[in-house]
Amino acid sequence: MSERREFSGGMQGKNYRYLNADKPPPGTATRAGFVLLEHFSLPAFTQMLDTLVTANLLRPRLFSPRTFGMLEGEVVSDLGLVIRPDARLEPSVLKDLDLLVICGGYRTELKVDEALIPLLMIASERGLTLAGLWNGAWFLGAAGLLEGYRCAIHPEHRPALAEMARVSHVTSEPFVVDRDRLTASSPSGAFHMALEWIKTLHGEALVEGIEDILSFEESRYRRTKPSRHISMSAPLREVVKLMEANLEEPLEMEQLAEYAGRSRRQIERLFKEQLGTTPQRYYLELRITEARRLLQHTELSQVEVLVACGFVSPSHFSKCYSAYFGYRPSREKRLVK
Repeated sequence: MSERREFSGGMQGKNYRYLNADKPPPGTATRAGFVLLEHFSLPAFTQMLDTLVTANLLRPRLFSPRTFGMLEGEVVSDLGLVIRPDARLEPSVLKDLDLLVICGGYRTELKVDEALIPLLMIASERGLTLAGLWNGAWFLGAAGLLEGYRCAIHPEHRPALAEMARVSHVTSEPFVVDRDRLTASSPSGAFHMALEWIKTLHGEALVEGIEDILSFEESRYRRTKPSRHISMSAPLREVVKLMEANLEEPLEMEQLAEYAGRSRRQIERLFKEQLGTTPQRYYLELRITEARRLLQHTELSQVEVLVACGFVSPSHFSKCYSAYFGYRPSREKRLVK
């Protein structure tokens, strides 16, 4: 077997999750409880839950989600679908949670619940992170738990929260992550709120991996992008964009230089100074990363993938793949549903 290769600085963020470089120690799963109020927004709930479940797909056992109801029995969502929560929300379950999410909805009635408010206050006293989806922030405000915090809530309920929680900053943003308070005003906001929160816990690389999966349907052939935290000058960014747009038929160095209006030596210097690697190696890592994404998230055959990513033969593709990931592409795990 060929010697194992590490990704260069410009591509480490995109492939960090693939190399299993930071497996969490056992028993450290973040325990999340979702409180499903009557007529809660099913899309907002599933957007956040799906984000946590997908994180577990990339790094197993990071999150342990459970659902709760305020009463025994079933809860009706805003779409009319009936959900049976795992358990009733009681003080005893709070000691086993790290995050408590109040799931509201457009038709969720804004009224002080004599059972919920004390439970929220206990959760806050125990140091739980508290979250609200759709109009879930209203209940946090009713418990006095948004004082001094920025928060988001569905526009329909913004005036009600602003009137009640006057020492809070009720924003018009789709989501807000403010220390140990997470709030979102819509399903899309719930998705991005969850991503932002996960990033504070586990870093940018995991978030990029989740986005690769959950945003994949936006474009079946969406090319991989350079890590956002990598700083590139405008000339280097132009060359990288040329590479990204030409994975199936990789450009020669002379072509890259001509299209970018730079000399070959200038391009090589830019890559060395800003990314710590050569253009040839970066181009290969870009293509092998895209190949990994296609193998995991499409039904394309191995031959179709190697052609789409500019490899000249199955043996060359297998050799490069094994060098970076430690096994042949035929052993790659398919994640398509």
